[in-house]
Amino acid sequence: MKVLVTGAAGFIGFHVAQRLLARGDEVIGIDNLNDYYEVSLKESRLALLEPQEGFRFQKLDLDDRQGIEDLFADEKFDRVVNLAAQAGVRYSIENPHSYVQSNIVGFLNILEGCRHNNVEHLVYASSSSVYGANETMPFSVHDNVDHPLSLYAASKKANELMAHTYSHLYRLPTTGLRFFTVYGPWGRPDMALFLFTRAILEGKPIKVFNYGKHRRDFTYIDDITEGIIRTLDNVAMPNPDWSGTEPDPGTSRAPWRVYNIGNSKPVNLMDYIQALEHSLGRTAEKEFLPMQPGDVPDTYADVKQLKQDVGYQPSTPVEEGIAKFVDWYSGYYNV
Repeated sequence: MKVLVTGAAGFIGFHVAQRLLARGDEVIGIDNLNDYYEVSLKESRLALLEPQEGFRFQKLDLDDRQGIEDLFADEKFDRVVNLAAQAGVRYSIENPHSYVQSNIVGFLNILEGCRHNNVEHLVYASSSSVYGANETMPFSVHDNVDHPLSLYAASKKANELMAHTYSHLYRLPTTGLRFFTVYGPWGRPDMALFLFTRAILEGKPIKVFNYGKHRRDFTYIDDITEGIIRTLDNVAMPNPDWSGTEPDPGTSRAPWRVYNIGNSKPVNLMDYIQALEHSLGRTAEKEFLPMQPGDVPDTYADVKQLKQDVGYQPSTPVEEGIAKFVDWYSGYYNV
C-alpha cells in the first residue's frame, strides 16, 4: 500500500514508518520539524528512514491547507496514519493557540484530503487524556468522555467528533486510537522517562508530581506500533447494532471506531522510578510536588475491544521496556 504517515519524524510516527517499510509498503512521511523539543532528535530519526527503499519525506505543516491539498492530490494514498499533533498536557496551558492550529485546523485538512481522494482508511492519534475527570477504572471506550481537563484533551476529543462527522457524511472509514503513556527508544524528551533519565545521569533531582501517587498505564513503543499496524489493516466498519436511543460512545452506524491502546497494567509511579534506578544503577534524588494542572491521578486502559477486533496483545513488561530505553539513551547520547 501507499501510506501517508504524518509526524514521521516524531516518536511514534518514526516507529510506524519503520514497520510499514519493513513489510514492503510505500511510505510518504511529513513533519514540520518544529522546536517543541530538540530538532536534532527528529533529524536523527529521519536520517534512519530516508535511506530506506520506499520512503520519501516532505517537510510540511498540517495547517498548510494548500500544501496538504496538493500532497493528497499528487500522491493518491491508499491509507493514512495521522500522528502529527501538538502534544503535551502541560504545554497546552501555556500555548493554547498552537493546539488549535495543529490539532483542529490541521486535522480538518487531513480529513478533507482523505475525503476528496478516496482514502480507504484514516487511523489517527487520540489520547487517554480524553477521559479527563472520569474516575471509573479501567477507562472504557464505551464510557462518556465529556469532561476534559486540558485543552490538549479537548482537542483530541474534538478530533474524534470531527472524524465521526466525516465517517457519517462521506462514509470515510476512520479509527481513533487513545494512546496511554507511550515510552521506549527514540522517545520524546518532554516525557517522564526521558526527563528522569537525563536528570538522574546529571545528578539532578527529578520532579515527582502528585507526591508520587500516580498510576500510569505505561505502554512500550513496540506494542503500540503493532496495534497501529493491525488497526490500519482492519478498516473501520459500521456497528449494525448501534442504537440512537442508547448510543454507544465507542462505535457508530457510520464506519467509525475509537479504541484504547495501552498495556492494561497500570504501574505506580514510584515503582516505575525504581525500575529506572535499577536499570541506571543509580538512585534518584526526588523532589515531591503537588499534581500539575490538567493532569489526572491514574490511567488504566480497557483494551478488550482492540484485542477482540484486531488481535492486539501487549507483551512488554515495564522493567524490560525501561531497560531497552536506557540502552538506547546511553548509546545515543554516549553516556
